[in-house]
Amino acid sequence: MLSKPTPRLSVVGAGIGDPDLLTLKGLKVLQSAQVVLYDALSNSSLLEHAPAQALRIFVGKRRGFKAYSQDEIHQLIVDMARQHGHVVRLKGGDPFVFGRGYEEMEYARSYDIPADYVPGISSAIAVAGLAGIPVTYRNLSRSFWVITATTADGSLAPDLYPAARSEATVVVLMGLAKLPEIADIFRQAGKSELPVAVLQNGSLPQARCVFGTVDNIVERLEKEALGSPAVVVLGEVVGLKTWDVQAALAEITPQTTPLTHF
Repeated sequence: MLSKPTPRLSVVGAGIGDPDLLTLKGLKVLQSAQVVLYDALSNSSLLEHAPAQALRIFVGKRRGFKAYSQDEIHQLIVDMARQHGHVVRLKGGDPFVFGRGYEEMEYARSYDIPADYVPGISSAIAVAGLAGIPVTYRNLSRSFWVITATTADGSLAPDLYPAARSEATVVVLMGLAKLPEIADIFRQAGKSELPVAVLQNGSLPQARCVFGTVDNIVERLEKEALGSPAVVVLGEVVGLKTWDVQAALAEITPQTTPLTHF
């Protein structure tokens, strides 16, 4: 007689695209999965670390497309854990940075399913760093804001207004579509000449970067036609970039498949 599976959820941060940036703990957890529910921003090559017999289910959400609604993902976690045992929820970046990872853990626990969290490298810091931009720098930027551009109701995040008036570095995630409005906020705060970077696919050889100022970044971005996923960095630290990002990534990063499903 087959033993009943023991339900369990692990919410794992997949990092920022380069599969080598998955943590060792994340790797070990993946290797014990019975089911992997993976996002659009998790590199699909990471699925190779799961056992051959493990179920692999894409549950990604991108602008204008959802494989599953969030409520459906919650229920899928419970159903798969009860039927198969260990569910790994593989999420891009860090699951607790605008990733709804904690919500999914809460839902599982409400059904008495144990849930644990495995941190991942967040694009909020690492993408800028790989582009040669430290989010803090002595006597130039002593703090940084990390803001999602859009609230749950679709409006512009109100935290952008005090952030624009501060001296901190401002990192905006999921902000590409709102960039003209973001630039207006910083312009109104007297920051027209503030350096800005827009960084796409920041850890992969396909990385693309556009640099400018608050006054010209929208025009420059339109010429380069960058798309998501991209990180927007506003601050004096952007001016510290001193090396060719694409050349550096090509040297240190193995050729990996671009992120899929977006």
